Amino acid sequence: MTSPDWSRTSADYARHRQGFPPRFLDQLERDGLLAPGMAVLDLGTGTGTLARGLAARGATVLGLDPAPGQITQARRLAAEEGLTGRARFEEGLAERTGQPGEAFEMVIAGQSWHWFDRGLAAAEAWRVLKPGGALVICHYDWLPLPGSVAHATEWLIEAHNPRWRMGRSTGFYPAWAGDLSLAGFRDIGFAGFDHDALYSREDWRGRIRASAGVGGALGGDAVARFDQELATLLDQRFGQDPLPVPHRVFAIWGYRR
Repeated sequence: MTSPDWSRTSADYARHRQGFPPRFLDQLERDGLLAPGMAVLDLGTGTGTLARGLAARGATVLGLDPAPGQITQARRLAAEEGLTGRARFEEGLAERTGQPGEAFEMVIAGQSWHWFDRGLAAAEAWRVLKPGGALVICHYDWLPLPGSVAHATEWLIEAHNPRWRMGRSTGFYPAWAGDLSLAGFRDIGFAGFDHDALYSREDWRGRIRASAGVGGALGGDAVARFDQELATLLDQRFGQDPLPVPHRVFAIWGYRR
């Protein structure tokens, strides 16, 4: 799967795209995966939404992403949130991180695992984890339930970008269990829950402009045309503000023993 040019979506991504809900970080703490002082490597960090959330809970986090625009935004947001000492960001690849072996207690990939060479990324996570450390793969998908704003938005994305094939997600990724097992991870665990994310109309438009099927794939004029049609659709069919957008959190993890 070819990754979009995320740098050209970074401004919208940083301003409008929500990260994992706090309940997910609570789950990591309850399951013993996250603790204050832990060294964490965040793969495909984007604008650092997950890395900054982990840092706010006391972890020391390095976020890697190949897109320089994403790293610029991640550093800016971390500074604004007073997290510069706990969250730092560098350009880098999940498959070849350039980090020393056995340096981290957790490696995490949020909203990004599908963009990697998964076998190489899992092997690299094993290399940089300390014995007993965990690789956590997690996703936060909108759910295109019939009648929902996500369902209507997906139809519009497909109309403007017929090559987009990432719609109709159920939010479950059982194949990732195989990725963990083949790389040698053991004691695999799962967690997940459904969550209604509340978006203003402006933020939902910005979040979709920043998505792989729109800002990551279409040119400037095409993005503007899409955005105007989405604005019209929201006005005509979804009067409430904020918009409740159904989402599903899915996480799977395994340990280096």
